[in-house]
Amino acid sequence: MPRYEYRCRTCGDTFELSRPMAESAAPADCPAGHDDTVKLLSTVAVGGSASAQAPAPRASGGGGGGGCCGGGCCG
Repeated sequence: MPRYEYRCRTCGDTFELSRPMAESAAPADCPAGHDDTVKLLSTVAVGGSASAQAPAPRASGGGGGGGCCGGGCCG
């Protein structure tokens, strides 16, 4: 079951609830009993990993790949 994060506008606490997706927008009471809450947007990781590195840049010189500085149009 998905977990959703909410913030209480009265006391400022943030809390999570596990509930069906169909109920994600339903009102949620904060643990302190307040009913003025708002659902927060969550960030979602999509593929990859935090330790993934970008490929190393190609060494310059020899064999161009197009473009002005890589294709030999500069004199």
